[in-house]
Amino acid sequence: MPSNLLFVYGTLRIGCAHSMAARLLSEADYLGPATVGGKLYRIADYPGLMPGPEGRVTGDLFRLTDADATLAWIDAYEEVTPDFPAPREYRRERMTVETGGGAVMAWVYVYTRDPEGLPSIVGGDFLLADEAQ
Repeated sequence: MPSNLLFVYGTLRIGCAHSMAARLLSEADYLGPATVGGKLYRIADYPGLMPGPEGRVTGDLFRLTDADATLAWIDAYEEVTPDFPAPREYRRERMTVETGGGAVMAWVYVYTRDPEGLPSIVGGDFLLADEAQ
């Protein structure tokens, strides 16, 4: 089971104007759209995924050409490295990701805090969230 697949659902997605999205695209192969089970919440100008059986979250699947190097800078970007104080906002974990070609296991950054009081992103697509508001 390869550990070089990454599912992103927020500021690292294709179509997001963030500089880190451009960096990811330059270092990885875009495999296409994908989804995971769960709900998406607006934290600030970025989302957080709470996995679960209810709902689907839309994102993009990438194959990392140098998984260790790319995951290292994304871990720092998502503040999951030991350099950041606990409790951290996210954790990186392997999840089942649904693609047009079937299910795969991929790394996903999961929101770790209580989402109570946070607005949910209806439809589970961060890139469409502002259009729906």
